[in-house]
This record gives sequence, C-alpha cells and structure tokens, in this order.
Amino acid sequence: MTDRPVPQPGILEIAPYVPGRSSAPGKDRVIKLSANESPLGASPKAIEAYRAMAETLEIYPEGSSRALRAALGETNGIDPDRIVVGAGSDEVLHLLAQTYIGEGDEAVMSQYGFMVYPIVTRAAGGTPVVAAETDYRADVDALLAAVTERTKIVFLANPNNPTGSYLDAAALDRLHAGLPETVLLVIDSAYAEYVTADDYGVGISLVERSENVVMVRTFSKMGLAAARVGWLYGPGHLVDAVNRIRGPFNVSVPGQAAAEAAARDLAFTHRLREHNEKWRAWLTNQLDGNRMRVLPSQGNFILVLFPDTPGQRAADANAVLLERGLVVREMGGYGISNGLRISIGSPEAMEAVADCLKNLMERQ
Repeated sequence: MTDRPVPQPGILEIAPYVPGRSSAPGKDRVIKLSANESPLGASPKAIEAYRAMAETLEIYPEGSSRALRAALGETNGIDPDRIVVGAGSDEVLHLLAQTYIGEGDEAVMSQYGFMVYPIVTRAAGGTPVVAAETDYRADVDALLAAVTERTKIVFLANPNNPTGSYLDAAALDRLHAGLPETVLLVIDSAYAEYVTADDYGVGISLVERSENVVMVRTFSKMGLAAARVGWLYGPGHLVDAVNRIRGPFNVSVPGQAAAEAAARDLAFTHRLREHNEKWRAWLTNQLDGNRMRVLPSQGNFILVLFPDTPGQRAADANAVLLERGLVVREMGGYGISNGLRISIGSPEAMEAVADCLKNLMERQ
C-alpha cells in the first residue's frame, strides 16, 4: 500500500529526455550548435505570418489545422485529408505510440535512434527493443530480426539523429517488405529538407502503397522550433484513429500560420538546404582524418568521433569548444561517449569550430 498516487507501470522506468546544452560556464554569449536548429533562422514570410496573429490571440485555433494541411498537400503533392498536425513531431510520435502500443507490446528501434522513441513507447505501456547498428547505420536485417509477435511499431529516423546516416529507398522498401502487415513502420523524416542524396526516399510513396506505413515530419529544423509544429502523412484508417485521441486545439494559431507560410516558402527552404550542404561538406572536410572521424551526414549536423587519447578525447574537445563559447551536443546519453554532434551554423561558427578542433589535435 502507498499513501500517494502511483504512476502507471513503466513511467518511472523512463529516462527523461535531456536537451542539448545552451550555455557555457562564464560566458554571457554563446554560439549554440547543440540542437540542430536552422542555420538561417526562420523564413521571413513565416515570421510575418506569426506576427500577424498577435491580434487574434483570444480565438481558439482551427481544430484540424486545415489551412496548414492544405499547404502541405499542395507543396508535397499529397492528400491533405491524410495529414495530422501536432505540437511538434514529438507530440505526433506520442500520439502514434498511444494509439498502437499497449501493456505487453513492443516497439523496435535502432541502436542510436532518436531518444524520444523509448520514451513514447514506455509511456504507452510498451517495451523498447533495440536493434544493433552496423557502423552507426541502421541495419535492416537486425531490425527485422528484432520483430516478434509482440511488436506493434518499428521506429526509424531517416536520416538518423544523431549519426546523420540514412537508409536509401531500396533499403527502406526491403525493411517494409519484411514486416508483418500488422506492424506499423514509422518513418521519421525530420531532416528531409536537408537531404541531398539522390537515392533517398522521404517515405511518401511507401505510405501511398501501404496500409502500415506513416511518415512523420517537423518544422523545427526549418526555423520554427519555438512554434512547435509537426505532422504525419499516413493511411486513412491511421489518421482516423490518431485524430480520436488528438487534442482538438493542439496547435496554436500563430504556429499554424507560421508553418503554412514556411511550407509555401520553397525559395527559403532551398536556400537553407544549399547553405547546409556547403558548410556540412566544408566542416566534414576540415575535420575528418585529422585524428577525428566524421560520419557522413544527411542532416543539418555532423557527428565527430574522437580518439581515445588523453587530452584529445570528446570531453577534452567539448571543454575547448566551451571555452570559446561554442556549445555542441555531448553524446554520452546516446551511448557514444567518444562523439560530439555539431549543428551546422553560420560560416563564422563553422570556422571557429574547425580552428578549435584542429588546434586540439595538433597538440602533442
């Protein structure tokens, strides 16, 4: 017996999500490269749309985000009736888990997958099952081997955070083909706007020819992290089920307006991708092979692996960067203690990071 309310089974087993650091000791101003935010800020049109809503804050949002869904349908060539919008992709992932996972069920995810997947699985009463990766890349065979009769969902971040790796369209098709029809494949394409690989498949075609696939997206990496807007595209039966538990006013009026404008501002999205591609490649070339290994990335960040050499380990590199006011993401929480994830930022920030880390590696 207990004299206080008791959480549901599994809740206290959840390791809380810890956001990336946003400050540095003794520094009043820092350059934040820890959260994979947009290197160019938000679309000016999105900012204008957000400000325009300031005079209508007393009015409830349109419950289904109808105008935003229409914009997403037009710009992506998909049916807006098969879109659900949420308060960031985190809420969308929670809704999917709550809809399809229950006590005794399992969800499969890759070894270095997004840390929210085990959280939403346990919160729904399920058990996370982790499939080993091969050289920091999701392994289709390992994922399929982890599926049992208890599996309800397979979560796949593509590209993956924090490694930056991805499965090409053929590998994605093979993964789906190996799953039972009763298992839902969740393709988390949060970084799709930054992908430049020719063989990448965002997941739309797989959704349209399947009944057990859903694609999840977000506006957070496109400059609207503060607005909290994410969305999914899935089969009609899934949309109907998720909408039954979704809060009726779950996305704010300013968030809907800003996201609609951002979705239509294709020129800004293109500029964002070009900037990221240029500086992602530049920083990779500056660091890789200089006693550091940079994993090939399709996101708006790179993962740098450091040697096990005193004075040149990941912790040493992080300390040096913090001294310069450069805040990156430590990877211990992901089980990659020798790694730092560095978001792509301004040219000046990228040059400062490269200078710090190259100088560190030149020390004897």
